[in-house]
Amino acid sequence: MISFIPENIQAYADAHSSPEAVLYQELAAETRAATTQPQMMVGHGEGLLLKLLVRMLSARRVVEIGTFTGYSALAMAEGLPDDGELITCDVDPKATAIATKYWNRSPHGKKIALRLGPALDTLAGLAGPIDLVFIDADKQNYTRYWEACLPKVRAGGVIAADNVLWSGEVLAPKDADARALAEFNEHIARDPRVEHVMLPIRDGITIAVKR
Repeated sequence: MISFIPENIQAYADAHSSPEAVLYQELAAETRAATTQPQMMVGHGEGLLLKLLVRMLSARRVVEIGTFTGYSALAMAEGLPDDGELITCDVDPKATAIATKYWNRSPHGKKIALRLGPALDTLAGLAGPIDLVFIDADKQNYTRYWEACLPKVRAGGVIAADNVLWSGEVLAPKDADARALAEFNEHIARDPRVEHVMLPIRDGITIAVKR
């Protein structure tokens, strides 16, 4: 995964952001030690961005597509009120076992509901309104996830999608994932239902507000 910001600038930005709590540091360390693709975990800065989005939206109901080891879910849950709910979807019992271990150590873990199984099936059974959706799962289904979620997001709600730059490969896509992400980016660019911005944070994140 390419970082689109020089390392020294990223380090400066991290040093001037709210510090990473010890629980997140331990979760990140175990993810790096116990998984084969630790780069799938959102970083500290992106986790903070998601948590602040939840707070700025006064969100009460969040949906995440792609749990991995639970860093982003925990960050967003921390931004929710005590009676808020975060539904997170994944198909990997091993990665999510790490997630639940750390959620159980946090007072915010009680807000998180894990749904193991294909996310499109879970989404089909969810009713709106949803305040925030975070898409960070299998890239070839991004457009399907978008279409499954957007009708259920409230006006003024947000969909955030990770990895939209795909290490720059969306500029000249050569494999199925890169092509799917390039098509997803074009799909959003043409969607009149949202106002959106693509940010070169880590591997690229698009934030779209429903009109």
